[in-house]
Amino acid sequence: MMDPKARRLIWAHIQVLAETAGVAMRAPEVLANSHLALQAAEFARENGKGDTFDERVYKAYFTEGLNIGLQGVLGDLATDVGLERSAQDSALESQRYAPRLERDAQLAHQRGVSGVPAFFLGEYSFTGAQSEEMMREILRRYVARADTAK
Repeated sequence: MMDPKARRLIWAHIQVLAETAGVAMRAPEVLANSHLALQAAEFARENGKGDTFDERVYKAYFTEGLNIGLQGVLGDLATDVGLERSAQDSALESQRYAPRLERDAQLAHQRGVSGVPAFFLGEYSFTGAQSEEMMREILRRYVARADTAK
């Protein structure tokens, strides 16, 4: 469990980055286990609602304070974006997407990912909340390196 003072400092930094980017975000009161939400997101992607569902889950967790680790909450969110709740419930109960998530986790581990969010540019990766300026600088350097390699 993270030290409460360290958590407050990290979230203060994240909130500054979010505000600078014009994104509404607050520290969640409940630290949800997101594994079930990740499976629900896979279900949504297969049913053509991946981005819409991702946005709805983000809002639910980071602005509404909902526990996205609960199947009932995820069912409500699925309904909100036009997915069939019972079909999502069946997919989650069967653990249909668990092997896919496990493969993704293994790949992330092999690539040295130690936190979230994680970003990849070719063989390079970096983790953690980054400012827009930092992201632009990393991308600029990557492109410059790629251009010199030609």
